[in-house]
Amino acid sequence: MIVTVGNTKGGVGKTTVALNLAIARAMAGRDIWFVDGDRQGTAQAAIALRAEAKQLPTIACATYPDGPTLRSQVLHQAGKFQDVIIDAGGRDSTALRAALILSDVLLVPFHPRSYDVWALDDMDGLVEEASAVRDGLRVQAVLNCADPGNRSRDNTEAAAAVGELERFEYLPTPLRRRKAFANAAGAGLSVLELKPADKKAITELQALINMVF
Repeated sequence: MIVTVGNTKGGVGKTTVALNLAIARAMAGRDIWFVDGDRQGTAQAAIALRAEAKQLPTIACATYPDGPTLRSQVLHQAGKFQDVIIDAGGRDSTALRAALILSDVLLVPFHPRSYDVWALDDMDGLVEEASAVRDGLRVQAVLNCADPGNRSRDNTEAAAAVGELERFEYLPTPLRRRKAFANAAGAGLSVLELKPADKKAITELQALINMVF
């Protein structure tokens, strides 16, 4: 299964979400390949930290910020792995466009703020273009850094806005603003591995994984 975590809007936590998905699947016994499609190389750096700490399970990782290279390499090597997680950069890039054509699922993290919701229109346009080339792409949107509690007006309005996009499925499994996510990612870890454990963060991540996979 090929999952791209992407959004043309920067700063929505794509790398953190992608890293958590990849590590969680590896911990579940899946053979994972993590592809960093962002020129900043943040995901690659996180995996390098993990390797330096000799943290298990190990995660195979490659960086292909160029769209044609990403496409050719994923087509050539994806069959060697059970799951491929692609972290696409926070802009309309050739890597993101290539990933959309290759993926089974596009997971779009976004914050519950107006400018993040507006940016989903850009993603909708890219999905429409990708759909003309490849059928069957599932597009899922998830609130990241969602407001605490279940009665946040911003959360509710953001979810409603996603519902207006025909190609998008809103996942009712928000990841809330928790230090555990940032602290874990900064060490190349998933919240599943962080000590002391944040049980709420773990529950949220597992709910998201169940929806995506």
